[in-house]
Amino acid sequence: MRETVKATCHCGAVELLVTLSNGLNTARRCDCSFCRRRGAPAVSAPLGGIDVVKGEDKLTLYSFNTHTAKHRFCSVCGIYMYHQRRSNPNEYGVNLYTIEGVDPKDMEPVKWMDGVNHPSDQ
Repeated sequence: MRETVKATCHCGAVELLVTLSNGLNTARRCDCSFCRRRGAPAVSAPLGGIDVVKGEDKLTLYSFNTHTAKHRFCSVCGIYMYHQRRSNPNEYGVNLYTIEGVDPKDMEPVKWMDGVNHPSDQ
């Protein structure tokens, strides 16, 4: 079920319209070296599923190791917004908690993905 939602950073400099692949049903956390420190669960969106409505010039990029995953953050408040996934470079992971109307308490438990033993590392 595709659903379009609004996502914003903390300071409001960045606003996205996101078409989710399957609503909030894809929510997951990852335990790779980066995600475990970031701590925010993500939901899935197709590569064409993110429209930066406001603040494209405020988004900053972070990439490391294989440079497959491309993480975007608000350069003003530092909030992680979305990333192109390493597990599936044809989709984005969007910070679940940037989506308007999402209450973190209602989402628990969020399932975990084994990013330490990533299939691309085999």
